[in-house]
Amino acid sequence: MTDVPALIRLAAEDNVATSRRPIPAGETIGEGLTTLVDVPRGHKVALRPIAAGEPVVKYGQVIGYASQPIAAGEHVHTQNVEMRDVELHHAFSSTARPTAFVPEAERAGFQGYLRPDGRVGTRNFIAILSSVNCSATVSHAAADYFNRGGGLAGFEHIDGVVALTHGGGCAINTQAEGYAYLTRTIAGYARHPNVAGALMIGLGCETNQIPLLMEKHGLSESEALRTMTIQEVGGTKKTIAAAIDAIGAMLDRANAARRSMQPASKLVVALECGGSDGYSGISANPALGHAADLLVRHGGTAVLSETPEIYGGEHLLTSRAASPRVAEKLLERIAWWRDYAASNKAELNNNPSHGNKAGGLTTILEKSLGAISKSGSTNLNAVYEYAERIDEPGFVFMDTPGYDPVAVTGQVAGGCNLVCFTTGRGSTAGYKPTPGLKLATNTPMYERMQDDMDINCGTIVTGDETVEEVGERIFRAMIETASGKPTLSEEHDYGHNEFVPWQVGAVM
Repeated sequence: MTDVPALIRLAAEDNVATSRRPIPAGETIGEGLTTLVDVPRGHKVALRPIAAGEPVVKYGQVIGYASQPIAAGEHVHTQNVEMRDVELHHAFSSTARPTAFVPEAERAGFQGYLRPDGRVGTRNFIAILSSVNCSATVSHAAADYFNRGGGLAGFEHIDGVVALTHGGGCAINTQAEGYAYLTRTIAGYARHPNVAGALMIGLGCETNQIPLLMEKHGLSESEALRTMTIQEVGGTKKTIAAAIDAIGAMLDRANAARRSMQPASKLVVALECGGSDGYSGISANPALGHAADLLVRHGGTAVLSETPEIYGGEHLLTSRAASPRVAEKLLERIAWWRDYAASNKAELNNNPSHGNKAGGLTTILEKSLGAISKSGSTNLNAVYEYAERIDEPGFVFMDTPGYDPVAVTGQVAGGCNLVCFTTGRGSTAGYKPTPGLKLATNTPMYERMQDDMDINCGTIVTGDETVEEVGERIFRAMIETASGKPTLSEEHDYGHNEFVPWQVGAVM
């Protein structure tokens, strides 16, 4: 990096820039600019004096306000920047443009599992879904018989049996949002294209009654979907045995599935970030955004989520909305979040986290602007509530919390068959039955955690690659992963514990 500038300035109007490396106090880092204090890697430096109360600008957007006078060359962070309400100007659909689709004959394809409903799986799992926390132990015991006890011997075309258990399912209001989210999530996993067969196990007396869930979401028992309750079967041991028998009856059918060439239009990719840092909006996120644009141009679907982490940047999405109604729906979800946060004595600008701040992110506005760059540049075609089935191609948004396991659970429930997860601090999670690619924002973390990071985007920071070059690498990795190449989180067998449906409302 000796010939690369020490700072990254993202827009001409920015009054701060991001350090490529640790910069000691007293180093001349530009014409007339010398650092006044040590500046950590990934943190911001003032390019000119910023008066108290003046906006701090990065990405060409306001990310906060100077809480005190800031001198040129000074470290800009939480000690001298504060959040204020930002008045956003929405110009619905003003930048929406027709998508430049790749000609049909030239579009990419992948080796996937064509399912009866026309959707395509990237993996071939059998799922055990608990309706309530009380059936979690039985669900894991049945899955262990197949995954660790040799029950899948001879069924090499099945990727595994995954027990998807959770901490809820009872003492909730069946007319409330939390119940709707939970049942929608369970139903979404039961019919997911990566699931060749599913078994739903309940206790029997819980609020989340399986028959009501099935009726509510149009599910019915079949060779590929079975149900049972511990109380009806006769207790723990009998239910484990019955579950093993029920799954055993699905094995031949699931094992008969074979990959075949499918168009990239069948890919539905969750765009996620976690453990973000000051480079997230500079390297991995915009590179993933470029890959998302490529996916959309090939007919596929890219799904952004984490509503609290687009807060303050939502005007950038409403301007790309395919119609004013899509923009209005996004703002309705933002309004819901304001009310939800206030009712819980919280506020939407309580981000970033400890790790985000250590990595150089100062305010939720800065974090949101970087997070939105994962979405690329194509039109926003639809806005979905949590765990709703995604049926619109192109770039879409799903309303979820910013907490990664909850967000991705909703995206997968909606039908995402691949996850791309950017991280600057080093997230290690997995999301069975959907494979997840980990994209590192910076080279030092990538080198430190090579066993967990699939792709290094830090080459953008060092100047060795462009955003577009890395984005093309990510798109190729999407195709390879969808075709069966294991991700590192799959090699570590992550994904058994990250099924976390969104719990909203009172638990009585």
